[in-house]
Formats: sequence, C-alpha cells, structure tokens
Amino acid sequence: MTQPQQHPIYNQIDDVKNAVADVLAHAKKLGATSAEAAMSSTSGLSVSTRMGEVETIEFNQDGGLGISVYVGNHKGSASTADLSPDALRSVVEKAVDIARFTSDDPCNGVADKALLEMSPTDLDLFHPWQVSPDEAIEQCVAAEKAALEFDPRIVNSDGASLSSHQGIRVYGNSHGLIAGFPRTRHSLSTMVIGKEGEQMQRDSAYSLSRVHTDLKSPEEVGLEAAQSTLAKLGSRKVSTRKVPVIFRADIANSLFGHLVSGIGGGALYRKSSFLLDSLDTQIFNRCVNIEEKPHLLRGLASSPFDSEGVKTIDREIITDGVLNTYLLASYAARRMNMQSTGHAGGIHNWLVKPTHGDLTSLLASMGTGLLVTELMGQGVNTVTGDYSRGAAGFWVENGELQYPVSEITIAGNLKDMFMGIEGVGGDIECRGAVQTGSILLNNMQIAGE
Repeated sequence: MTQPQQHPIYNQIDDVKNAVADVLAHAKKLGATSAEAAMSSTSGLSVSTRMGEVETIEFNQDGGLGISVYVGNHKGSASTADLSPDALRSVVEKAVDIARFTSDDPCNGVADKALLEMSPTDLDLFHPWQVSPDEAIEQCVAAEKAALEFDPRIVNSDGASLSSHQGIRVYGNSHGLIAGFPRTRHSLSTMVIGKEGEQMQRDSAYSLSRVHTDLKSPEEVGLEAAQSTLAKLGSRKVSTRKVPVIFRADIANSLFGHLVSGIGGGALYRKSSFLLDSLDTQIFNRCVNIEEKPHLLRGLASSPFDSEGVKTIDREIITDGVLNTYLLASYAARRMNMQSTGHAGGIHNWLVKPTHGDLTSLLASMGTGLLVTELMGQGVNTVTGDYSRGAAGFWVENGELQYPVSEITIAGNLKDMFMGIEGVGGDIECRGAVQTGSILLNNMQIAGE
C-alpha cells in the first residue's frame, strides 16, 4: 500500500502486540481458562478558530487497555489508561478477582477459534498527515473567510475546526490471535450564521477522510456552509398533514441506524426490538437492497476483523426488502443458538443500492411533499418502532423546492416507514458507516401549524 512499513507506528504496533501477549500470559498464569484483551493508542492535533481568531490548539495522546478474563464460565472485565507494566499486571489481577464473584453463564467466552481472522489483510487505512498548528489554523481561517465573504447575509461564525489523528488498536485472545493495524482520520468543518430581517439561521459543512488530500478545500467547505445557511433563511411552518417525505442523503443514514439497532443481537435476545423474528422476512419495500463491504480500501468503516477478532466478510444484509442476517457478537449468538456474524463493535461499510439518479430525480418522483434536511430530538422507540422527531427542510411542489420549512415534527412507525420506502437516490453520502443516497418515503405525518 502507499504507506511504507518503515513508519515508526509499525514499531509501536509490535510493542503493543508484545504487551497484549504478556497480559494474556499473565491472565493464564493467574488461573484464567481463556482471556481477550485490546490495547489502543491515538495521537493527533485538533485546532479551532472563530472569526479568524484561534480558539483552541490541542495535541492529543490517548491510550488504554481493556481485558476480559474467563474462569470457566465466569467473566471478569477491567480496564486502565495507565500502560506501564505494573499497571497492566494489576488490571489483569483485578479482572481475575472480579471473575471469581460473577455468575456462571455458559454463553461467556472468547469468540470461536474457527471464526477468527488469523491473517488480516492491509486495507490501506493509514495515511498520516504531518500538519502543523499554523497550517491547521490557516485552513480553518480560510474556511470561515470563504463563508463570511460569500454573502452579506452571513453575519457571524460559530467557528471552524480541523482534526488530524492517527491510532492503532491491537486485539488478542487466548486462541493465539494477536493482530492490529494503524488508522488515520482527518476532518475539516465550519458553521456559520445567516440573518435576513429578524430571522437568523445557522448551518455547517464538513469533510472527512482517511487521506488528507481527499478532503474538500477550505474554500469548498466554507462555500457549502454559507449556501446551506442562506437556503434556510425565510423558513416557515406548514400545516399538519400527511405527505410523502424525502430524507436527504446526509440524514438518511439515520433510518438505517435504527435498522442496525433493531437487528443487533443484544436487543434481540433481550426481546427489546421492533424487528423480533424478522429474519428471512420482508421488512422493506422490494426496492431496498443493502450489502456490507468490510474490506473497501480506505473505507471509513473498513476492518478485516471485528472487536472480538472475528473475520469480517461481504454480506447481503437486505435483498429485495428481505432481511438476510442479524448482527451478532459472540455472546448474543450463543444466547440465540446462532453463530457470530463479525459485528462486535458495529457494522462495516453498508452500501444502499440506488434506484434513481440524483436528488433532482427523486424530487421529481415525489412531486409534492417534504424534503427533510435536519432532524432534532431523540423520539425513536426501537422496542415499538414508534418514530417522532423534530425536523426542518424544504417544501416541494411539482418536484421543485418552494421554500424552507422549520419548527415541525414528523412521525410514523419504523416498520411502516421501511415498507414505505419507494426510492433511493444516487446522491450517495460516503462520510459514514452507511453509504446511502436520499430516501423517498411514500407517506408520513407532519405536525405543523
């Protein structure tokens, strides 16, 4: 890959692997029948400005170790941010002591050896950026400047920030797996305030990537923030009604976030999900297809193995609206008499297949309704599926944006919303674990005036 193995971080990984091996050996010496441990280390720079003045410059250096030991079927866990040899030995001893007092649970234990990724591949996730504080400040100031100079109605700034971090995570368990790899993450963002008459609005823009050269320029970020803010000026309420709704791509991933919660093993074995007993059944309209690609090079959610060392593989999550798999870590899988799916710690690059062209095409299909660009509040019950959140966006007629809308609530039930999806735009949002375009739903309740 593009980063040479001579980078100092690779020596650090070797040191961390040795430390994890020592921790696991110490656990075995103290009587643990099995154990698993993860050690992480992150370093980087964060800078923020406001109105051209520096607000913060932070150099980050964080690390920690977490360990779970099993004495038979008894589990004990402990963690520490002190990575000195004495502290590591002490945290192992604490975990073993705790295990002696916990209840016997036959579902406890490290992941099955046959499922582990013993030879992880390089996914090109490490691209360090030797950005200086002065250079970071320049980028933040440039982003704010571009926004403030775009239009006289942009009257203030909530600031700009740049972050560049690199880190490693090494996982090991008593099956002989000890593996880890380096990762980088860079971002640039700004938020500005616009005013027209007595009304004020704010909005933001950001860019995020593993590779700093893939970030948008400060001027692009500033321009996007200014345009988004200006578009919200003059917003009004709409009357209470039921209409089709489009979730713009940058918030559409939240819908699939509720799917992740609903088919996660923890919610399922506790019987606290609105998607109980949904495996191999149709839970979406047939137009919805989702695949998981854990090994995308430079992917923001790419990983060769999950947080238990289980190998990640390509999966068809949803095919023609049918749910093909739950998302299971080892404990939940055993509780459900199933097998781990490699989802301890989260999902890995979900790709939602488009059915339409860009957002304009999706707006034309909707005709008249609401384009939602912002969601507020936490009114989602993943046990019942009931959904009610504050929203803002734009009223649409004949496929054209008419005026901005604010101070409304949209409501429904997630089961009905999933089945009511009629289209997925080709305007793919790639800055998260779920990569999706805008989503058209056939009908939702809007509470306004």
